[in-house]
Amino acid sequence: MSDVSVVGAGPNGLAAAVIMARAGLEVEVFETQSTVGGGSRTKELMEPGHLHDICSAVHPMALASPFFRSFGLDRRINLVVPEISYASPLDGGRAALAYRDLDRTVEGLGRDGAAYRRLMEPLVRRSEAITELLMGSLLSVPRDPIALASFGLAALDQGTPLWNRRFVEDAAPALLSGVAAHPVGKMPSLPSAGGGLMLGTLAHSVGWPIPVGGSQAIAEAMADDLRAHGGKISTGQRITSLDEVAGSRAVILDVSPSVLLELGGERLPPRYARALERFRYGNAACKVDFILSGPVPWANPEMSRTGTAHLGGTRAELAAAEADVAAGRHPARPYVLLSQPSGFDPTRAPAGRSVLWSYCHVPAGSTVDMTEAVTAQIERFAPGFRDVIVDSRVTTAADLAQYNANYVGGDFGGGAVTLAQMLIRPVLSPKPWRTALPGVYLSSASTPPGPGVHGMGGLHAAKLALKDVFGLPMPSLEPVQGAR
Repeated sequence: MSDVSVVGAGPNGLAAAVIMARAGLEVEVFETQSTVGGGSRTKELMEPGHLHDICSAVHPMALASPFFRSFGLDRRINLVVPEISYASPLDGGRAALAYRDLDRTVEGLGRDGAAYRRLMEPLVRRSEAITELLMGSLLSVPRDPIALASFGLAALDQGTPLWNRRFVEDAAPALLSGVAAHPVGKMPSLPSAGGGLMLGTLAHSVGWPIPVGGSQAIAEAMADDLRAHGGKISTGQRITSLDEVAGSRAVILDVSPSVLLELGGERLPPRYARALERFRYGNAACKVDFILSGPVPWANPEMSRTGTAHLGGTRAELAAAEADVAAGRHPARPYVLLSQPSGFDPTRAPAGRSVLWSYCHVPAGSTVDMTEAVTAQIERFAPGFRDVIVDSRVTTAADLAQYNANYVGGDFGGGAVTLAQMLIRPVLSPKPWRTALPGVYLSSASTPPGPGVHGMGGLHAAKLALKDVFGLPMPSLEPVQGAR
């Protein structure tokens, strides 16, 4: 058995494996699926030559995550950074546009431009410190208290009923609400505001890059580095008990708390097991992938220049859709998160074709096919969209849960993003990556900093394992010259 066994080849598991192998340890990764990637996979879902991202599609953390910065991801794969990070279309052919350039964004927001600047500029100025703050445990002592204060005040501004006092028009609120709806939950709330402001800060600093060839490129870059340093990856191999990896000195688990309960069984101390059982999962997503005969025919042509769109209309409409989901209902006009990579990456589809990635939020465990509701929302802002659809494929929340055991009920975020679970993820501890079993660590999205392709859960777990078990420092992750 290897020095280190990693269960799960998602971005966090692969990040942990890379670090341990770079430290000179013998590492083996076990993955149930036939390919690595977890939430960062790309496949031909419908027709040959059309590449669809299975879960994640656009990667705000690819250029900002401390792990990916150290790993030099941008020197290993091609990342295209659109000039417009994201956009929120409105009725009448209007659109709110979040340019990477904050000044240009402000210019496009009319009478609310100055108010938007006052909210976002302090965060953009301290974007690196804020990223570092939010990429660890919120129970740790921040290195930059000013960054914490700036972010906290902004979250209070946009995460409470005060959120309607700042703006007088509808574009800026729609822009902020669209990005705040990424975490599934009612709005306004502090967790949704925090997530949205973090993503918005990155939009105006490093941008929201799209990997050429699909999200799989990120996973493959980590897998290649792991193998280059002696690591092994065993795909198509499901680990059902910690007994199967008991020979390793350290075990790192890229799994949800529910899977950890299954793997640990009676080995887990009762108190710790009860804490894992109390962990709550959130509502879910219904994903719809499209093949199109051309680009989306947006009413506002500027929409074609962004990689990501948040569809749903005004702030009030978006909040109403999310309230429906929180109440267990399927919205008639759902919030739709949409990615259109073909305009930036011609490898995704044959000439003349486009692929489109989208999902909407639904109650946990839903088996409802939301294709028509999603299509109607796109058609609302892109008249004629139905005419360019060649094919589509739906993945319901129940399908997501079946695809990945970590997506409990179709919750792709690894647990409900609530105020309590921002601190208790999955247990109340400044080092929640360390489990109650010696030498066993948790690295999934159910640990801080939560969902997203950033590798930070893996980094935190690996650093603890290196220190606790092997007495080793953090190794360099710099790419070998000419590695791309």
